[in-house]
Amino acid sequence: MFSLNRIQLVGYLTRPVSIRQTPNGRSVCDLNIASPYTFTSNTGQELSGTAFHSVTAWGGMADVAAQYLKPGGQVFISGRLQTDSWEDTQSGEKRNKTQIVAMDLILLDPKGGQLELDSSAKPLANCLNRADVIGNLTKDPELRTTTNGQSVVSFGVATNESWKDRQTNEIKERAEFHNVVVWGDLAQVCTQNLKKGMRVHAAGRVQTRSWETQAGAKRYTTEVIAENVSILGAKNTDINYSNEGPAAASSPTQKEVAPVAANTAVPEVKYESEVKVEDLPF
Repeated sequence: MFSLNRIQLVGYLTRPVSIRQTPNGRSVCDLNIASPYTFTSNTGQELSGTAFHSVTAWGGMADVAAQYLKPGGQVFISGRLQTDSWEDTQSGEKRNKTQIVAMDLILLDPKGGQLELDSSAKPLANCLNRADVIGNLTKDPELRTTTNGQSVVSFGVATNESWKDRQTNEIKERAEFHNVVVWGDLAQVCTQNLKKGMRVHAAGRVQTRSWETQAGAKRYTTEVIAENVSILGAKNTDINYSNEGPAAASSPTQKEVAPVAANTAVPEVKYESEVKVEDLPF
């Protein structure tokens, strides 16, 4: 399966970094990142707030974060969403936690300290929160209407990754299931056109919300709030397809590119994950 699971964040560390070691001596740490945001809703209202993210860093990235990143420091993180599941030992209830596994980490503060900005620079002070997933729908979209008449739809997207086990050299795979939420007119379009099994690209921001169970326990869920959704592998009648080579109007300096035959096998790209299942400290 060809899929994509990528998250990009710019935010601020909210707590000191506490580093720990796995049984085989590998460093790992958790980063709590706050990303202020401003966006325009589908009703034209400008909304602002702060999104909070749990990020796990491994190996050399964990060591760098523990040594140099302090609370209030700004950082760029590129990674992927990962959901771990377990059974509560007391209640027997199934629990889930979604975090971002860091693949790249860049410290953003200048050596001389953070810059002081005046009020005119407020539009330039937003942080990055972008999610991109390419995968197959796990269920048909479910359209709902809020109490104030807004349309909202949710659907699942499955992505996968594969890596080589460092001890056995075996190729292992892991599937991730993402809950995608779409609002407004785009929600209605998704409901009319998306079906289980279709491959889609959803782009938006990561959001974690909380609620209380009937027993009073607090629970969390992480979603991709999509602003753009594309059906993949579909014909586009607006494009003039031709198998006759470059058009006559092409520039004489333009390099000719040989067309790819329809039956040409496309090589699968294997993603080598930095995080190995055998290294998980739980």
